Amino acid sequence: QVQLVESGGGLVQAGGSLRLSCVASGRTFSNFAMGWFRQAPGKEREFVARIDWSHSITRYADSVKGRFSISRDNAKNTVYLQMNSLKPEDTAVYYCATPARPFVTITTQDSLYWGQGTQVTVSS
Repeated sequence: QVQLVESGGGLVQAGGSLRLSCVASGRTFSNFAMGWFRQAPGKEREFVARIDWSHSITRYADSVKGRFSISRDNAKNTVYLQMNSLKPEDTAVYYCATPARPFVTITTQDSLYWGQGTQVTVSS
């Protein structure tokens, strides 16, 4: 059974940095794309960043481009989200996600496994 466990959230001042981690278990990590999504209070969950199984292809939401960086360590079954220059509007619960099938890119929120989420709060 696939399990995703996020960590690294917390309270930070605007302009600060955080690094989120997501450890995956239950299957061959290196065969699967990974992604980060977030949901702010009263808003729908939205895409933040994704990385394909090959490490070489990443994509970001326009709102985080240039500030956030996604990476993965297949030896540790872990995907990271480095968040710099944080803004109050980045406040949300951040979720790690991965597709049900191997070697497919994350293009929608359908057919994904989800972690439990980690809270990120950015104060002004």
